[in-house]
Amino acid sequence: MRDTVNAIISEAVSAAIADGRLPLAEPPAVHVERPRDPSHGDWATNVALVSAKAAGMSPREIAEVIAGELRARLAGVAEAVEIAGPGFINIRLARDVVADVVTRVREEGDAFGAGEATGRRVQVEFVSANPVGPMHVGHGRWAALGDSIARILAFAGDEVQREFYVNDAGVQMDIFAVSVSARYLELCGRQVEFPEDGYRGAYIVEIAREILEAEGERWADAPAVERETHFREQAYTAVLAHLERVLHGMGVDFDVWFSERTLHASGDDGVSAIERGIGRLREAGYLYEQDGALWFRSTDFGDDKDRVLKKADGSYTYFAADIAYHADKFDRGFDLVIDIWGADHHGYVKRMESAVAALGRPGKLEVIIGQLVNLFRNGEVVRMSKRTGEMVTFEDLLDEVGTDAARYFFLRRSTDQPVDFDIALAKERSADNPVYYVQYAHARICSILRKASGADTADESVDVAAVAAGIVAGTDELALLGSEPDTLAGDAELGLLRKLAEFPEIVALTARQRAPHKLTTYAEDLASAFHQFYTHCQVVVDDARLRSARLALADASRIVLARALGLLGVSAPQRM
Repeated sequence: MRDTVNAIISEAVSAAIADGRLPLAEPPAVHVERPRDPSHGDWATNVALVSAKAAGMSPREIAEVIAGELRARLAGVAEAVEIAGPGFINIRLARDVVADVVTRVREEGDAFGAGEATGRRVQVEFVSANPVGPMHVGHGRWAALGDSIARILAFAGDEVQREFYVNDAGVQMDIFAVSVSARYLELCGRQVEFPEDGYRGAYIVEIAREILEAEGERWADAPAVERETHFREQAYTAVLAHLERVLHGMGVDFDVWFSERTLHASGDDGVSAIERGIGRLREAGYLYEQDGALWFRSTDFGDDKDRVLKKADGSYTYFAADIAYHADKFDRGFDLVIDIWGADHHGYVKRMESAVAALGRPGKLEVIIGQLVNLFRNGEVVRMSKRTGEMVTFEDLLDEVGTDAARYFFLRRSTDQPVDFDIALAKERSADNPVYYVQYAHARICSILRKASGADTADESVDVAAVAAGIVAGTDELALLGSEPDTLAGDAELGLLRKLAEFPEIVALTARQRAPHKLTTYAEDLASAFHQFYTHCQVVVDDARLRSARLALADASRIVLARALGLLGVSAPQRM
């Protein structure tokens, strides 16, 4: 609808220019938005204000000209076209046009608000934790964020792939193996000195115990190198399986688990992916040698200094592996790559963008920085797990508050803001808990539909969608709602109708800005609009036509609430 209104205003402005009523050399850019105050109408534009200087007219004079054109062009569609303040033009749609959203939602169902296929292939890479231990709560936020962005982009029309980059190469894997080996030897009754920089979490002991139970003490007297090499793979496999299980429990499943090791391994031609990536930059003329090291001329792309790819000792930097990894991504045919990183990687963004540009893909990498999560319980900071006395892990949080609350709370804030996660609030079953508030609106609608149908309210198998289809008037009847002066005409009804109509715009905006928090705000606003409607309007009334219309409005609200929650990866329960 926004695009339609925008086009009609543009046509009105062009017509006024063509017949000389607006002395402009060319039409100005037209922008429309929904007024913050619903009493001002459905749409507003400031085109008269931005045109005043060029036209040599007052904004209100220009608004009068454009409003006249709009009244003629929107006859039967707009109830009023009004001029407000210094020259804003407000458009109030006719009630039957507003009410038509109910028909569209119920006809399109889950597809309401979906975009047309773009043909664009997008990869979203997120979480990417080192496979040396459990995920912290920050990883949980990035998991919710990445998965929701992927859902939203796919709904908006993109072809999306989710990828987890497994950091399974480097020194941390060696330290991990040595740590497990030390705990294994301790369990075998051997005296060992635990490495100073080793991983000391209780999970290391659990991994060592699992190896001991499965393979006995046969590794206790094996050479350290053999034991640690074996344990590295055993422990790595165990942690990776743990990560996959926890993420799956949160509703996050990856299409690809990409191993960093593969970048270091030689291919059929004897050349590693890292060497091939460096070779591409060399061919493009962006490398040079200095002080025995190989440098990437990233300053050519706006970085503050050039970066080392190969050290003087012949070893590659992490950056070299990341360049090879991103080269591989684009070789797989993605048109856009979105990386979600932790806040501690902020300074790494520009060099990675520079490398992607040097690979011939300028502007095709987008990095989202996820800020930290601060845990609270009743206003008190929480840092330690009551169960283990160690850092609270993401799994601990999921176990305590559940997937829905965790995902929703992680997504409620913009990515550039830290999340203050109140555990007690997330568990509360009250209107103060935002996810409960939204889910309760959906459950309440389902209850209304079941009761209106006479269905057994205790029967868990009742299909609410089928119930709604059976008790609500069909499309032909709904199309006539606008002709009834007392049908869906109250403020609460119109407020709910207008909020439903916003959903496609919110989806498009959320997809464009990679901002799921806008969808949580919308879901809460829609739930509030429904609760207002329920408070002020009796749904199951004697008047069959009014009852049908209100049930249809409730059903449309159910569909959109469920779709909004689904894009956030949150369930829409039918009972609470």
